[in-house]
Amino acid sequence: MTSVPAARELSAPPVGRLTVWQGAGLYIGAVLGTGVIALPALAARAAGPASLLAWLGLVLLSVPLAATFAALGARYPDGGGVSTYVRHAFGARAAAVVGWCFYFAVPAGAPAAGMFAGAYVATAVGGGQRTVVVTAAVLLVFVAVANGFGLAVTGRMQLALAVLLVALLLAAVVTALPHTNVRNMHPFAPHGWPAVGSAAALLVWSFAGWEAITHLAADFRHPARDLPRATALAVAVVGVLYLAVAAVSVLVLGPAAGTADAPLAELLALGIGGAVHTLAAAAALLLTLGTMNAYFAGAAKLGAALGRDGALPAWFGQGSSVGEVPRRSLAVVSGLSGLALTATTVADVGPQPLVLLTTGSFVTVYALGTAAALRLLPRGTLPHRCALLALIAVAVLLVMTGWYLLWPLTVTASALCYLRWRRATGSPRPDPVDGLPQQTSPLSQQHD
Repeated sequence: MTSVPAARELSAPPVGRLTVWQGAGLYIGAVLGTGVIALPALAARAAGPASLLAWLGLVLLSVPLAATFAALGARYPDGGGVSTYVRHAFGARAAAVVGWCFYFAVPAGAPAAGMFAGAYVATAVGGGQRTVVVTAAVLLVFVAVANGFGLAVTGRMQLALAVLLVALLLAAVVTALPHTNVRNMHPFAPHGWPAVGSAAALLVWSFAGWEAITHLAADFRHPARDLPRATALAVAVVGVLYLAVAAVSVLVLGPAAGTADAPLAELLALGIGGAVHTLAAAAALLLTLGTMNAYFAGAAKLGAALGRDGALPAWFGQGSSVGEVPRRSLAVVSGLSGLALTATTVADVGPQPLVLLTTGSFVTVYALGTAAALRLLPRGTLPHRCALLALIAVAVLLVMTGWYLLWPLTVTASALCYLRWRRATGSPRPDPVDGLPQQTSPLSQQHD
């Protein structure tokens, strides 16, 4: 196993631009995001009030999971994120697999996120499915352009979005509290206890994101200090808000919580009134911008790192260094997202299958990332214990994901076929980049 000495990494000069608060904003946007505007309804539809157990379980899971990735990001700050950790632990093939699973999950999930926001906009202004699709397309273009200016712009934008989102969600919860009714908790499990597992599989979408910001670890001013602090802030904020919104949705809306297209709008309507659908649409747009902004930034940086390391063509490698903007990788993520939105619209399948396909990929990333943490983090330490807990929980999520794991398996096969083709062509190895050692595998090539 090849690893970078911890002392060397922790003493690296702070050359990034992200602050603790900007990092926390990116985390909150990546994790909170669109889940809070749509998934309380989808989870309630799947399991009724018992879906709250799924929410609670995933909030508890997020603590060791977030701590694990924060410890890895602080110790190995690199644009490859989880792919870098897996490479150090298990080699180049496994790194390419996890990198592909994350990179190609983002274009699949972005249209679903945009469509969630579009449903709120359509409720406010009308236009039906056309409004949904147009909203999603506008969001894709806006986030792609914003990321093209680099983290100096997106970091500040994300912090402002996070503050607005927290304030709005707290307002929705507090103003709806007088309308709660404990009788809405009965029957507690109308679809049986196994339905809690089905709800949890859906809710992984809501908690995906703890790995996303690790791709930006090297862009923090002081990665070893700032990344764990940003993570702790985000875990506290996200956990409280998710549980509050989910609980109030069930207690206030009752059975209607599972059928509402825009449950956040329903809460605001009861608590505030007035132009509530317009306010809810604005909230949905802000939430979606936060999620897409964070994921596009992380995926673009990851694609550049994969190109640098030979897991993708060298053309992707432009922008892999700290402070650079990976515009080529960003263009690919944006283009594939547009194609996915087009295909989704033509097939008229809705966002739920895309959610499950995307979460299948993220669960795969979590499984390999937490397994790598067990090899890389010092034994007996709190981060190592967190990694063990996270790996056990992720193994359960893998079982719950079911046949939607076919998508990450397909991506895995594609990644391995690409690496096999590279070996057959005898591509040269890359030079060391960002303090990372040369790999012994012949799966890399010169970066441009």
